[in-house]
Amino acid sequence: MQKPDYLGGSIVNLMSSIIRARGGRSEYPDLRELAADTLAGVTNLVLLIIDGLGADWLAARSPGGMLSRAQRATLTSVFPSTTAAAIPTFLTGDAPLQHGLTGWHTYLGELACVMTVLPGRPRFGGVPYRQAGIDPVKLFGNRPVFDRIATRGILIAPDSIARSDFNLAHRGRGVLVAYQGLRDMFRRTARILRGRRRTRQEPKYLYLYWPRLDSIGHEQGMGSPAAQAHLLEIEAALATFMLEIAGTDTLLLVSADHGHLDTVSCDVIDLADHPGLAGTLLLPLCGEPRAAFCYVRAGHGGEFTDYCRDVLADRVDVFPSRQLIEEGLFGSGRPHPRFTERIGDYCMVPKDRCVIRQWLPFERPYQQVGVHGGLTRDELLVPLCALRA
Repeated sequence: MQKPDYLGGSIVNLMSSIIRARGGRSEYPDLRELAADTLAGVTNLVLLIIDGLGADWLAARSPGGMLSRAQRATLTSVFPSTTAAAIPTFLTGDAPLQHGLTGWHTYLGELACVMTVLPGRPRFGGVPYRQAGIDPVKLFGNRPVFDRIATRGILIAPDSIARSDFNLAHRGRGVLVAYQGLRDMFRRTARILRGRRRTRQEPKYLYLYWPRLDSIGHEQGMGSPAAQAHLLEIEAALATFMLEIAGTDTLLLVSADHGHLDTVSCDVIDLADHPGLAGTLLLPLCGEPRAAFCYVRAGHGGEFTDYCRDVLADRVDVFPSRQLIEEGLFGSGRPHPRFTERIGDYCMVPKDRCVIRQWLPFERPYQQVGVHGGLTRDELLVPLCALRA
């Protein structure tokens, strides 16, 4: 079992290097392989996040490709190794312990609700934060990277989510640019980097997010021909982009929020098949199917742990959530003021390729082939690639 390396080998440390290189401050150490002073002199510092791009998967699928040739390091993601916890790290520079977002389903005690934190809707359905009269800036209370740096910052995101409440809450002073499709993302970025002649040398930080590989992984699996084909598509578009921005004094860093594990139907632990366990829970499972936070009813802690030990011991590891804080899995330093209530009493980490799911009465069950959130190499390790133009 891997663990996040917050001492200098994680995506949090990558963000520390970027923040310091652009005149800001960070509580976490720089990335060992890419200290801030090696980035400070670059006019255009660009970070491209390819959602779902695992380090081992990249090495296996494109060993001689453009990204593998440019790889500088292998990093750990955060825990849980999932978009809902890692993308806030890229947008704030903080680990989950500080930014307080712990999975796709996060219990927000201040709203008395289990939320899908990225779309911003209650799990049971409804409207996003702002439509419900909730100010997501005040709700999250996080300081965006774009407000921590001293240079111009630009957030380049898919048109479908660019103006979501979550993105707007983490934009800060950053300029928002929406795109449609892979080629359009690179075209708009190249236009910014080339700029007008009189403004071209202004130091900038650009953050780009590409989600399609992750979607393919969930739908078809990372072992699918579609995932392989899309990686080749990304590398081809990237090669064209690097030619288009030649001479702009740009350092492009490419990384990811997590990798994937491919699963089959027999890997799924359905809580409906374990009513004795479900009966000990106060809330539906939160977090992720590979890292599920359990809120146990008062007086049922022994019953909960006994069931996990006696019935599910070969499929699930169970940890008191506070133990994971003490062991540093979520980060170090001062925690978010509501962090402990967002990780429940226990965390269930399924073994091997297992996932644990609980469906609400109105939800239609579905299976994802590619999954993530846990502590295996496939989920936790991501590449860091560097290309210079």
